[in-house]
Order: sequence, then structure tokens, then C-alpha cells
Amino acid sequence: MPLPSEPLRSLGFLTIGLFDEADPAGGHESTLQLVELGERLGFDSAWLRHRHLQFGISSPVAVLAAATQRTRRIELGTAVIPLGWENPLRLAEDLATVDVLSGGRLNPGVSVGPPMHFERVREALYPDTAESEDFGFARVRRLLDLVGGKPASDFRGTEGIEAFSDRVQPYAPGLADRMWYGAGSLGSARQAAENGMNLLVSSVVKAEEGEDFGAVQLSHVRAFRERHPDGARARVSQGLVVIPTDSATPAQRARYREYARARLPRTAAPQGPARLLFAPDLVGSAQEIAERLHAHPAFREVDEVAFALPFTFGHEDYVQILTDIATVLGPALGWRPATD
Repeated sequence: MPLPSEPLRSLGFLTIGLFDEADPAGGHESTLQLVELGERLGFDSAWLRHRHLQFGISSPVAVLAAATQRTRRIELGTAVIPLGWENPLRLAEDLATVDVLSGGRLNPGVSVGPPMHFERVREALYPDTAESEDFGFARVRRLLDLVGGKPASDFRGTEGIEAFSDRVQPYAPGLADRMWYGAGSLGSARQAAENGMNLLVSSVVKAEEGEDFGAVQLSHVRAFRERHPDGARARVSQGLVVIPTDSATPAQRARYREYARARLPRTAAPQGPARLLFAPDLVGSAQEIAERLHAHPAFREVDEVAFALPFTFGHEDYVQILTDIATVLGPALGWRPATD
């Protein structure tokens, strides 16, 4: 827990943006309304997850473009865009466009690796180049270079009546400094640091150095800052699942606790070939959650959070949870709401 002289500085939230296949507009509208609510409650940031071929937001950049026109202050992020699905040049153009529309509020978070279920989608995604695609960190480096204004073409000038740029347009000053990497391993945390990115840590890590979630995540945070040019000042945001129940109805409280209970077994030991460790969901009063966060080794090293909303709840549940986070939990952690 930050010391009283170093209170929680930045409070954000993260949502997957679920929708009904038969009514996708309703789910997307719900997400936009939550972003608007977050701004009214004083949250510093709102983040969207990224889901392909599922019933969650597949294009967070497009949704955030809409959010830029319905908000004025709150920062808007992606957590995270899997770059295996993206062309870095085209993505750089989209990110820069949304950043300009937002007035410099975009915080793009990305990750690398082959697309999920690659064997099932490769013919649709990369029918001619699947064998030669590089899904490693070089893909991030390409994106960083393009966002930062390095040449994308060897031509700049006029051709006929059309003017051409040799770098991504629009150019968004400052966007390169707001690029985040979603890391769940020691190696990815180090790579993010070596490339001068900000670090997103979540409720999932790889059990590489042990099986204590807090200790493993703490090692990632420290390794990141040891290698980052900004050292101890390098930005890290933590994204645990928190569900305060202070204003919840009895029915909501029962449903929230059942949700957490059903997911608890996966936190007992590393899961699958990748040996993934999951943090328990934090359900209870704001005071109870604050006490558990105070005891979390990695939380004590950060002053920014983007608490994750549960995947499967309804809109009114999210309104209650966000309201309790902003009005009860945040202040218990030393945070003060942002003002216009």
C-alpha cells in the first residue's frame, strides 16, 4: 500500500464490453454509458478489453473513438490489443486518429504472441503469409516506431495534385509516451522496460519463479523498473478484479460471492501448460478489499490501478460496483476523484 504521503494516484476500471449476439448495439451502448459514468464519478481512466470472434468488444479502438465524443477528461485505454491480429502500420494510423479526436487521452495497451486459436483462424487472417509472420516483440517495436513518427515510406512530397507524408498521419505528439504493454511474465516485463513502455499487470501471471501470485507479480514490477530508463518512476498499473458490495442489494451480494467462489479453484495452483496463476477476485466491503490490497506485495509498489469488472454481470451491477469503487474504495486507498 502506498504510504499516506503517497496515496493511490490514478484510479481506473477495465471492462470487456459483453453484448448479446442478437442485439450487439445494446452491449456497446452499455459500455459507452459506463465510460461516461466513470468520468462523472471522477475516475482517471477507462480501459476496454479486446476479444476476437467472441461476444465482447472486437474493436476497442473504434468504440473509444465514439467515447472521445461523449467524454472530455477521462483517459481511454486498451488492455490489451493482441498484435498478432494487427498490421502495425494500420493500427498506428487508427491509434493516432483516436488520440487526436480525444485531445491526447488515449493509452493503448498491447501484447504479442500468436493469435488465440491460430490454427482455426490462420486461413482467414493470414492465408498467404501465416508461415512467415513474426508474432514476437519485433511487432511491438514496429508499432512504437510508427506511432513515434519514424518513416513508414521512402517518399514525402507531391505527386500530381496529392501531397504525401513519409510518416503516419495524423501524427499524435505524446502518444508514444502513453504506450503500455500487458505483461504476465518476467521476460515480457523486461522487454517492455527496455523499450521504454509503461507496464500493465493483471490478475494473471506465469508461475515461473514460484507459486505465490503476489510474490511473482512483485518480481515483474521490480524487474521492469530496474531496466526502465525512468527507474522507480516508471509507470505500472495493476488490474485486479475487485467487487465492493457496500451499496449492493442482498441478491447482488449473493451473486457476486457465488461468482468469486466458482472461480476460486483456479487460484489454488498453476493452470495448463503455460502454468498460469490467477489472483482471487476481491469481493466484500470496501474496507475489507482495502485491507486485502494493503497486504498485496505488488499493490504496495504501485500508485495506479485499473480494477477489472467481472465478465458476466449486468449493466446495473456495473453501475453499483463502479459507484462503490469511486465513492468508498478509492478514498479508502487514499485516492481523490478527478475534477474538470
